[in-house]
Amino acid sequence: MNIIIHSKNLDITPSIREYVEIKIGSLDHFLQRFETQGEIKTEIEIARTTKHHKSGDVFYAEANLHLLKKILRAEHYDSDIRIAIDEIKNKLYLEITKYKELSIDHLR
Repeated sequence: MNIIIHSKNLDITPSIREYVEIKIGSLDHFLQRFETQGEIKTEIEIARTTKHHKSGDVFYAEANLHLLKKILRAEHYDSDIRIAIDEIKNKLYLEITKYKELSIDHLR
């Protein structure tokens, strides 16, 4: 799985980059049967939605997982960027399990 990270109004520190790669990379185990030659691409966008607010849901994380014939998407706003990344990981996991169930039903 290829992970591409974009940022907006936020500097990507090495620790945030590593955190994203570990969390989103852990989903690779569930996608192995859909990936034959490394064609699965995941685009992650992390952002600070506003520069003048100090509290509240000011961080945003979005993930687009490009499978062969489907795009799975998750997004989350939160007060901490790491929590937002955890939530998009959980949402992508649910989308992957739904996609796997649909593909198994089509094979029957």
